[in-house]
Amino acid sequence: MTESRELFDRLVQDALDAHFSGWDFSYLNDKTTAEPLPWDYLSIVRTAMQGADSMLDMGTGGGEVLLSLAPFPPHICATEAYAPNIPIARERLEPLGVKVVATSDDQCCMPFEDGEFALVIDRHTYFDAPEVFRILKPGGLFITQQVGALNFFELNEWLQGDEARPTWDICTLDWHVTNLTAAGMQVEEAQEVRPRVAYLSIAAVVYYLRGIPWQVPDFTVEKYIDKLFAMHQHIEANGSLTTRNHRFLIRATKPG
Repeated sequence: MTESRELFDRLVQDALDAHFSGWDFSYLNDKTTAEPLPWDYLSIVRTAMQGADSMLDMGTGGGEVLLSLAPFPPHICATEAYAPNIPIARERLEPLGVKVVATSDDQCCMPFEDGEFALVIDRHTYFDAPEVFRILKPGGLFITQQVGALNFFELNEWLQGDEARPTWDICTLDWHVTNLTAAGMQVEEAQEVRPRVAYLSIAAVVYYLRGIPWQVPDFTVEKYIDKLFAMHQHIEANGSLTTRNHRFLIRATKPG
């Protein structure tokens, strides 16, 4: 028991000391395993970029994903609502010709012209369907991969028990498809999956909950220390703690 607790304390401290910026979760690479998604978001976007003369990346984070998609169309912008990410994204992207714009969390009234973009992409950021419709050119394409309301909900159940509730009940595939259709978009593709993710170390759990504070809004190590230790013991006994992602993909076009 003493050895287990000492290991637990070391792993938790390592997660607390680890650097986190942008949406860089490389710390988790050797501490988790995940079933692959049935689609490749980057490949889908790269195909859509061919021939596009203008593009917007909504919720670019620190610019990590967009950077991997270079070279870019002649006119390209990115938005970000989380203030600490904005200078990181600008440092990475603006030398490549990307204009990085600060926006609000609701993504309404973005400072872009009607019909400004041939392609709008969004990986894991809330979007306002009428606003997406407004800024797309006729015939323009919207591609989004979203995190659903049940993402890693097993962590909430471990820590919060019977009080566990999804943070965003509305974040479902059907809800977004309905809103896009009502805004005038034509939904060409809609897929939803819940692949398994295994946490191999309690350090991975703590690091994730630090980086995504809305998963368990009142999370601190001190408040949940006993339940975190129980999770650590489960990982030691079983080799991992299994949770599930919740992802959906939508491709929609603005009628020409």
